Amino acid sequence: MLDIELIRSDPELVRAALLKRVDDVDLGPILEADALRRKLAYEVDQARSERNRQAKQIGKLKASGADTTEAQKQAAGLGDQVTAMQAALTEAEKTLHDLLMALPNLPDERSPAGGKEANQVVHTWGKAPDLGDKPLDHVELCTRLGLIDYARGVKLGGNGYWIYTGQGAALEWALLDFFNREHYAAGYQFLLPPHLLTEESGYAAGQFPKFHDDVFHVREEEGSRKSFLLPTAETAIVNVYRDEILPAEMLPVKAFAYTPCYRREAGSYRSEERGTIRGHQFNKVEMFQFVAPEDAERALNELVGRSQMLVEKLGLHYQTSLLAARDASASMKLTYDIEVWLPSIGIYKEVSSASWAGDYQARRANIRYRPGKGKPTAYVHTLNASGLATSRLLPAIVEQNQQPDGSVIVPGPLRAWLSTDILRPQR
Repeated sequence: MLDIELIRSDPELVRAALLKRVDDVDLGPILEADALRRKLAYEVDQARSERNRQAKQIGKLKASGADTTEAQKQAAGLGDQVTAMQAALTEAEKTLHDLLMALPNLPDERSPAGGKEANQVVHTWGKAPDLGDKPLDHVELCTRLGLIDYARGVKLGGNGYWIYTGQGAALEWALLDFFNREHYAAGYQFLLPPHLLTEESGYAAGQFPKFHDDVFHVREEEGSRKSFLLPTAETAIVNVYRDEILPAEMLPVKAFAYTPCYRREAGSYRSEERGTIRGHQFNKVEMFQFVAPEDAERALNELVGRSQMLVEKLGLHYQTSLLAARDASASMKLTYDIEVWLPSIGIYKEVSSASWAGDYQARRANIRYRPGKGKPTAYVHTLNASGLATSRLLPAIVEQNQQPDGSVIVPGPLRAWLSTDILRPQR
C-alpha cells in the first residue's frame, strides 16, 4: 500500500511513476476520500473536545447543587452526534483504505517502462550446451527415463498435474533437499507454514484484490473465515509478523520455507509450456527478508546472488533479467528474474524472481520496527526470492544434461541423494 502522505504531497510524481506500470491513473477519488477523512476526523476531534468540556461543566454544576437537566440534555444530543460522526469517519477510512489497496506499488526508477519486451538481460552464466540439431525435449526425456507420469497425473488431478515417479521423485526431492540445506547453512530460519491461509494474508501480501481469482479458494461454512491455498510461500512468510512492531536489533530477519504452490493458472497452455513448465501445483523453496530500509539494497543483492549460486552449482546455463515495470509483480518495486535455458524450445524460463517490495507489503500488513529508544516506529522493507522453484528447473536439468544415448547426467549436488551420477532410459 502506498503512503497517503506521498500521494497528497506530490500526486504528479506518484501518477508519473504508476504510468510505467498501468495505462491510466486517476488519483482524484483517493485525494477526495483523504480530504473527507481528514475533515471528518477534525470534526470528530472537535465534537469530542466539546463533549469533554460539557462533562466537566456538568460536574461543576452538580458540585454546586445547580440544576443540570438542560446541560445533560445538550450533552446527550452531542453524544449522539459524535456517534454518528464516528460512523461516518469509519466509513470514510474504509473507502480510502480500499482505494489505496487497489493501487500497485511504485516501480523503482531502475525498472524499465513497458512490458516483457523491455526486460533487460544484466547477467549471463555458462554456455548453452551443443546438443545437435534436434535435442529431445523434457517431456520425451522424462517419459523415456520414467521420471514423470504425465497421463496418470492428468487422470488423478486433471490438466496441469503430473506425478513424479521413481528416480524422478528422487530427483525432485534431492533438489528441494539441496536448496533447504544451502539456506539453512547460511543462517536463514527454516519455516514450514500452513498451506491454507486466511483472506487477510492475501491482501497483506498484495496479491489481493487483483489476483483474487488466481488462487484456489476453500469453501467454508457460512460465517467462518474465508481461506485459500497458498500460491507461494511468500504469501505466508510476509504475514508471520503482521500487526507487530519488531525491535531494531531483531533485523534483518532472514527466513526460507518449502511448500507446494497452488495456482489456478487460468487460460490456454502454449506449446512452450508443455510438461511441468506450467501447472496448478508445483514445489518451491522461498527466501524472504524483513530489513530496515537502509539495508534493502544489500538484501536484494544477496537474494539475487543466492538464487544464481544455486543454479550455478547445478551447472546450468542461465541469464538474469531486470524486469520492466509491467512484467514485474504489481506489489514489487524492482524484480530480477533468474532464467534457465531450455534447449528444445530455444528460450529461457524463469526459475526465480528476486524482488524488493519497499514498504508496500509492510504497510498493508502493518509490520513496523523501532529504530531506537525514543524514536518513532517505521515500516520495514520486505524482499523475497525463489530459492528455487523446481517445475522448470527439472526440465532444464534433463535437457541441458542429455547425452546422445538418451541418458542424463545428474548434477553433482544431487548425486549422493540419488546414489547415481547418470539416469538411463527404462527398458
